[in-house]
Amino acid sequence: MNFLNLSNRDFTSLSIKDLLEAREAYHVHLSRMEQVIGTAIGRFLIRRRDNDYKDPYGHEKRFQSTKRTLGNSDVRKWSWPCVLVFVESWLTKEEMNAQPDDIVPPFLYLPDGRVIPTCVVCAGLDEEPLSPLGRLNYPSKLIGGGYPVLTDVQNSQHVGSLGCLVTDGESIYALTNQHVIGAAGRETLTLINGQRRPIGKASDRQIGKKSFGAVYEGFPEVRAFSNLDAGLVQLDDVNNCTAQVFGLGELGPLIDANVNTLSLDYIGMPVRAFGGVSGELTGRVFAFFYRYRSVGGFDFVADLLIGPSDERTPLRTQHGDSGTVWVYDQPQVQTNGSSAKASRFRPLGLQWGGQKLLSAGREIGIQFALATFISTICRELDVDLIRDLNVGQVPFWGRLGHYQIAAEACGLVTNKKLAALLNKNVNRISFDIQTIHDSSKNGKTGVFKQFSGFVPLADVPDLVWKSGPAGIRRGKEGPNHFADVDAVSPGPKFPGKSLLDLTKKAGNIDPAVWDTFYDELNDNSDIKTDKGLLPFRVWQIYQEMVGFVKARKVVDFVCAAGVLAHYVGDACQPLHTSQFHDGPPGQSIGVHSMYENTMLDSRPDEVVSAVESAIGNHKAKKDVVGGKEAAASIIQLFRDVRKALTPEEIVDFFQTLTDNKPARMWEEFGERTAKCMALGCLRLASLWQSAWVEGGGDQIPNNMLTEIKTSALRQKYENKAFLESMSLKDMVEEHVLE
Repeated sequence: MNFLNLSNRDFTSLSIKDLLEAREAYHVHLSRMEQVIGTAIGRFLIRRRDNDYKDPYGHEKRFQSTKRTLGNSDVRKWSWPCVLVFVESWLTKEEMNAQPDDIVPPFLYLPDGRVIPTCVVCAGLDEEPLSPLGRLNYPSKLIGGGYPVLTDVQNSQHVGSLGCLVTDGESIYALTNQHVIGAAGRETLTLINGQRRPIGKASDRQIGKKSFGAVYEGFPEVRAFSNLDAGLVQLDDVNNCTAQVFGLGELGPLIDANVNTLSLDYIGMPVRAFGGVSGELTGRVFAFFYRYRSVGGFDFVADLLIGPSDERTPLRTQHGDSGTVWVYDQPQVQTNGSSAKASRFRPLGLQWGGQKLLSAGREIGIQFALATFISTICRELDVDLIRDLNVGQVPFWGRLGHYQIAAEACGLVTNKKLAALLNKNVNRISFDIQTIHDSSKNGKTGVFKQFSGFVPLADVPDLVWKSGPAGIRRGKEGPNHFADVDAVSPGPKFPGKSLLDLTKKAGNIDPAVWDTFYDELNDNSDIKTDKGLLPFRVWQIYQEMVGFVKARKVVDFVCAAGVLAHYVGDACQPLHTSQFHDGPPGQSIGVHSMYENTMLDSRPDEVVSAVESAIGNHKAKKDVVGGKEAAASIIQLFRDVRKALTPEEIVDFFQTLTDNKPARMWEEFGERTAKCMALGCLRLASLWQSAWVEGGGDQIPNNMLTEIKTSALRQKYENKAFLESMSLKDMVEEHVLE
């Protein structure tokens, strides 16, 4: 066979062994290239805009001017096995002609005739100095995975994350990284309500680097070391610990990844985690055995390279997430038209690095995480995963902003019957204001009140529909939470116009118009945006609420009203309605989470007081009729919020900060943020009251205006057909908006 004629070759039969041998054979050749920062094995990444992204037979030129990154590419079913080569920058065609020695070969040839493709990936470097950590705050004294772990070394604090609990049959330990806990006997602490609390001491059962061949006997010998980086904390009191991982819940059996079970089918696997600093993280497995150069030419290999889940959701892991456990985010399964019971998350890897790595003696920032297979760690340390210690707790804390907006709105309704119904169910929708006041005074910025498996309705869209268990999570939920209304189209149909401009005409408050606008924007701009549809989500829920009132379905109405609180809460946050949602367009710098969550959660008592002061004596009004007017009122809310505080101001100020970010952001924006939240409270209460009156709620008998069982509400929101999450295209094609 003529191996030089590769145009019609099929490489699908290549194995992990083939890829490792080819990578080893070409290691010296690739590593000498100045642009190359590391290599790995996996499957070919196809850019979403490439012709062969949807069609395996789509014509694709070998050279593409658009760089390939972990964010803009995916593994498809027809992706070839390959050696991935990570580079610092993407060469233009002219640069390639001028620097032929720096061109990564498209194929690697072995002496026995095997040919292995390469895939070049631009790593997206960020050489800015590391930002100091903000205030870490966890609410519960029941400690488990996802909590921060702290040690004091040379008068400096080291921060990492607890992964999960393990046992050697006698003692119970918390698993984290060796580099986090340090020498055996060192005191280890965590943070509870902002206070440092000791939890145990570093055990002498630790493992750092080990020969790759010794760890993975049976794979080709590689001249490198596996960086396992695992250590155990011997816990002082296991009664204060849980096997659950904060933000994830109970764990299932770990995934046993070894020489006999590991396959390239893992590539593209969706995964999630909860970092002790970054919080919720989602991503995908992009490669195995990432090999990079360290100081002095000493090579390391990481088992797993985890990258972003999609282009809009970068992997914002940072210092302090080391030790985080990554789990398989199992896709949702449908059985006879309904959701199957959600399975527990199965642990896959333990993160030890990411974002900042040493390469050629300098720090570089990369949007991925590096992890070791947990099954390998358990084998090397001779421990087993614990899954059943003190489980059954609610795995999340709520967002103060969403909860307060919902609770305040309950007190702003003037219709007597509706007010009575809401007041009886305020602890289903949110928490009553007095509870929030009392909790903030006690420093409890998290779950103010526990429910047995029930999530208060105001945060169901985030905690259940976006990031809940696989069986009830909704794939199309994300775009319902935002709308980039300030992005300007460069195209011919809407030249120089934004959605804020277009919606000055009521006729453009139309999902078909928005869908066309987004298509034009994405086709004519380097910065892409998902099709955010927040006003239409409010339209959809409003008309459903009216229908529920007409049909006297009180449970459905309360559930929908509580859920609506979340979207209106999003609508009154400046960053949710902007192309600057997490930084300058096309960038992600962490400002969104810092502003909306960390800043508010760090000052709960001041937030509560400031919002109530901004509301003053205002009350709800019946001011809309029909879903379209409800959507128009949300767009007007966008405009009113921007008069108080623009997203550009928030992003610009955040970029000037180097320390104490939550406090300084509150000092700068606290009063105006409270005004924005007050606008949201009033808009939410007015939408509730308008829907109630429009549906004839005053005709509902008083004996139906009762406190609703949490089980009945949970049954509603776990049903995917209830307030179904849709895309703009779905709304247009299915005519769901009247």
